[in-house]
Amino acid sequence: MKNFVEELRWRGMLHDMVPGTEELLAKGGVSGYIGFDPTADSLGIGNMVQVMTLTHFQRTGNKPVALVGGATGMVGDPSGKSAERNLLDLDRLNHNLDCQKKQLEKFLDFEGENAATIVNNYDWFKQFGFLEFIRDVGKHMSINYMMAKDSVKNRLENGMSFTEFSYQLIQGYDFYHLWKNNDCVLQMGGSDQWGNITTGTELIRRLGGGEAYALTTPLIKKADGTKFGKSEGGNIWLDPARTSPYKFYQFLLNTADADVANYMRVFSVKSQEEIEAIEAEHAIAPHERAMQKAIAEELTVRVHSSQDFENAVNASEVLFGKSTSEALMSLDGATVLDVFEGVPQATISKDEVEGGMDIISLLAEKTGFLASNGEVRRALKENSISINKNKVSEDFRTNTSDLIAGKYLLLQRGKKNYFLAIAE
Repeated sequence: MKNFVEELRWRGMLHDMVPGTEELLAKGGVSGYIGFDPTADSLGIGNMVQVMTLTHFQRTGNKPVALVGGATGMVGDPSGKSAERNLLDLDRLNHNLDCQKKQLEKFLDFEGENAATIVNNYDWFKQFGFLEFIRDVGKHMSINYMMAKDSVKNRLENGMSFTEFSYQLIQGYDFYHLWKNNDCVLQMGGSDQWGNITTGTELIRRLGGGEAYALTTPLIKKADGTKFGKSEGGNIWLDPARTSPYKFYQFLLNTADADVANYMRVFSVKSQEEIEAIEAEHAIAPHERAMQKAIAEELTVRVHSSQDFENAVNASEVLFGKSTSEALMSLDGATVLDVFEGVPQATISKDEVEGGMDIISLLAEKTGFLASNGEVRRALKENSISINKNKVSEDFRTNTSDLIAGKYLLLQRGKKNYFLAIAE
């Protein structure tokens, strides 16, 4: 088994670490943590970089701690931000924390010798008075030290509140608390967190007379320089209510060749040998997209489920004309709407569908898919009309069993001309 630093290094996930960190981690059995920002009720795919850091940390014989920021979420991390964020109320914050905890539990093992734990920093800050904090903690950090951090320097021109200025001290105290009470000697995070993390190591040295370590991973960007985890529709979330499994799968399947090798190493739990074999297969026939298919399958199954992956594959095949009617009929309503987003739609009467609507009325009068009864008849003679991927003739009439997810009919002329009828 590789040690953790070696694992990160070959995966391209190592950015920086303080001296002594590699020697510490070579021994294994280290307790280390990463903090997660609870500003949303779901983690995004961008958070998967740190989720995978903890996953690899645990798989190489160490004890991961995931910190959800009930306290720091009330303040707002200024790192990488050009303006101050709106602060969350306690109810919204607690809702977000609960949702994120459930997601983190999918990826880490909470049993056994290296069992993971989840902690909430609100638990130790809720009784910590302001005067007590600035007296017992604040006196150990100089203003000069705090002002030198990039997260502060980059905001000086436009100004920053004392609330955000104090963020690094609060995060630093998190590290001190976990070092003192949880035997946690390592904090990890993205490279933009270096300043906050090293504030923690410094506080442990000054306040506790101890030694602690820091390690950061690179920020993952696309080859074109844009932010990873964004699509035209916005963020790609782990919550299926925010980003459907189909859209999640499609986002990964459509990864550019310039990015996919990097993503494969960062997000897969496959071994070096397995990944290098897939890379070699991809190099021989890039058009087969072996790497895209592999990472799309692995992450969709891990974030959602095997069934969601199968549904996403079926849905993809529907869109590109390779599916059977059975595959189409297996889709749920939400996936149908995702797959045919942007396709022309019309609402029809469910009662009329169940009563047996004739094909000419369906395609012309009821939906307007085709312009006239005459055009429908010509298309039928050309054998170019399909309902739910099945070719139909002029004597076709609808019935209840034709409805996908009890609500939809997929009308099609030729290979690419789709229309969605919604029965209500």
